[in-house]
Amino acid sequence: MSNATLPSLPSADRPDVAARLRDALLGASFTADGLLELLGAPAYAALARSETVPALRATRGDTPLEALVRLFLLQQPVPHARVADVLPVEECLASGWLVRPGGAAGSDLAATVDVRPYGGPGGEDWFIVSDLGCAVGGAGGIGDQGRPADTAVVLGVGGASTTLAGITVRTPVAAALDLGTGSGIQALHATRHATRVTATDLNPRALQFTALTLALSGVPSADLRQGSLFEPVKEEERYDLIVSNPPFVISPGARLTYRDGGMSGDDLCRSLVQGAGERLSEGGFAQFLANWQHVEGEDWQDRLRSWVPRGCDAWIVQREVQDVTQYAELWLRDAGDHRADPAEYQARYDAWLEEFEARKVKGVGFGWITLRRTGAAEPSVTVEEWPHSVEQPLGDTIRAHFARVDYLREHDDAALLAAHFKLAAEVVQEQVGLPGAEDPEHVVLRQHRGMRRATKVDTVGAGFAGVCDGTLSAGRILDAIAQLMGEDPVVLRDRTPAQIRLLVEQGFLEPAG
Repeated sequence: MSNATLPSLPSADRPDVAARLRDALLGASFTADGLLELLGAPAYAALARSETVPALRATRGDTPLEALVRLFLLQQPVPHARVADVLPVEECLASGWLVRPGGAAGSDLAATVDVRPYGGPGGEDWFIVSDLGCAVGGAGGIGDQGRPADTAVVLGVGGASTTLAGITVRTPVAAALDLGTGSGIQALHATRHATRVTATDLNPRALQFTALTLALSGVPSADLRQGSLFEPVKEEERYDLIVSNPPFVISPGARLTYRDGGMSGDDLCRSLVQGAGERLSEGGFAQFLANWQHVEGEDWQDRLRSWVPRGCDAWIVQREVQDVTQYAELWLRDAGDHRADPAEYQARYDAWLEEFEARKVKGVGFGWITLRRTGAAEPSVTVEEWPHSVEQPLGDTIRAHFARVDYLREHDDAALLAAHFKLAAEVVQEQVGLPGAEDPEHVVLRQHRGMRRATKVDTVGAGFAGVCDGTLSAGRILDAIAQLMGEDPVVLRDRTPAQIRLLVEQGFLEPAG
């Protein structure tokens, strides 16, 4: 479907108007904090679910902020006089941010795009620009927005967008690449710590939105390139950071640009991961959200290990698995297909199940994939399932994981026993057993930060972790434990490094210094 079915966008070549509009929005407290204060937590949270009624009820007054919320977030026409009190109306009309829905003589004004205030990690007041009805992420039934459902709409900020932004490693870099930029949220974040930002998208409309997002947020512009996956990237170009929230949905056909990549099964995600290795600088990170198939008779972890390109360490975390019926229903509802003709909905649902059955797919996993370019002879590949709650942002946690991978790769068991360790911050010990029992059935170490892991340890492991304060070497601590327990210290030194290695790998213990 041609983009002609979608409204025209504001001009991306008028930075002066974007700057004036930004100043006006900030002057009226049209910010993330301002919205929360105006709407209240319940209505603000409802917006994130694409529910607008509570916000409509909360903006029945006549303040400038209420007018802006109705105009840019709730798609309501607002009287010209009210808008003129807040915004540079004539410039916004001339450059396409606003229109007169009733024609030249109309007394009301309407926005051509959604503008969502978004708080940056350093307290920045940013704005995400997207298609009307899409400011708060999820398509919310795009077929009901007064246009066909199979158009190349550009969504705003959704849960996947903020998840990827939160897990991204934020060290200063020379060059960052945002593949499939959409409305530009990942590129926006990258401008904080990358000297040069490149953003690509198959949808030219998305590149326009990214330019608007960056301009209205008051950050440097990016190098915007149209094309699929790595097509716009020159052969000799290398990046220190690659991020992508791709159209990862596994569906029978590429009907919706925002979610369907046009490749069979999970081939798009596989191609993205496999192609990233040769585009990374040494030590560079590539981070993706992805879906993958759980195929009958196949280990899903082996499937993902096969995606990892040569010369890269990898940490892959499966956060959720849905059976094929749940998965089909989720994305049919996301596109508003459940509101269509019942027979049409049933036919589309059946097509999803038919394709999954043909490929022997029993479920679909969702999670994070992080690669790091390494010169190590034997790269480290960790694939795990962790559906439990975590503490975002996780960028530092992910960077620390790979630092520990390097440390463990460089230290054999003898070096490990000679090293000094400290218990990580906010790790607690729990003893689990029946009430009144003399000894616990097992001991658990639990993190309250980052991944919030929990791991069982034996008596030696619990005792070892408990006295790790960086003073004594691991070997000296084990010798003392052996003496207390009446064990052979040589035997204890021989069998314990594997447990120490696991505690270091998972972040319970940190090398001292």
